[in-house]
Amino acid sequence: MSAPARFDLKLAQDEKELLSQAAALMGTTMAGFVRTAAKEKARALVEQERRVALAPRDLEIIATALDSAFAPNKALKAAMKRARETVRRA
Repeated sequence: MSAPARFDLKLAQDEKELLSQAAALMGTTMAGFVRTAAKEKARALVEQERRVALAPRDLEIIATALDSAFAPNKALKAAMKRARETVRRA
């Protein structure tokens, strides 16, 4: 197990009092309260950034493109022909 990392934080007096009150209400230390609150906020932000949000119009465009018939272009047709001529199945 690795050693705990330190993170120092300077606060205005009113911020410290607010965090102290909130920590007391949660029955934890200020460090525990700040650590928990910061992790919750960080996880929510990371999860939000991982999701792709699309407007309904954009979603419809993508769905239509995925559902429409695919027509191979010249380059793909040529590649498929070469593959049929050179690749042998076992």
